[in-house]
Amino acid sequence: MKIDYQKLKKNLKINFKNKDLLIRSLTHKSFNKVDNNEKIEFLGDRVLGLVMAKKLLEIYPNEKEGILDKKFSALVNKKTCLEIANKLRLKKYILTFNFKINKGTAEDKILADSCEALIGAIYLDRGFHIVERLILNLWSNHIRDSVITQIDAKTKLKEFSLKKFKKLPTYKVISNTGPRHKPLFKVGVKLIDTKFYFAEGNSKKDAEQNAAILCLENLN
Repeated sequence: MKIDYQKLKKNLKINFKNKDLLIRSLTHKSFNKVDNNEKIEFLGDRVLGLVMAKKLLEIYPNEKEGILDKKFSALVNKKTCLEIANKLRLKKYILTFNFKINKGTAEDKILADSCEALIGAIYLDRGFHIVERLILNLWSNHIRDSVITQIDAKTKLKEFSLKKFKKLPTYKVISNTGPRHKPLFKVGVKLIDTKFYFAEGNSKKDAEQNAAILCLENLN
């Protein structure tokens, strides 16, 4: 299967010294069980986290740790990585057994993980300063939006439920899958008069937040 990576490299403004790293970062384990992007994705996740933590401390030197943590989570979560992956049109370049069978959340996870793997590959190939510059450019809108600190969805849902029903929302962990370094939690939440709304996240906390967002969107 031959894929032309020239447009991707042009969009990234990066010329890989080792093209094999680029290809491996976009190779899913369903396509190659040995030489795939799992380990590079593990690295890319850490590189992205370091860049974002460094940037947030530069922007908000006097902010409380709890607020920084919320901003950080919003910048590095799977949803944001998926948005960046779609921005780069990574789906065109990923080697996978069959994208058509990986619908919905499974496909989204492949794309988000590949985004992190690509970051890991660029770090290995070109070093920290180059990948830092790329990340800050790709995430510029998200970083700018982090200036606005909103009340989190779980708090909003709790306040709504207590006011209307005088009871807390019910959260339920449905599953905990994925590798140890990158778990994937699925959580459901319901109010007295609603069905369960399900969402995923890389931590129980993130999954609960995402489920709360979905529940709030369906109220009224």
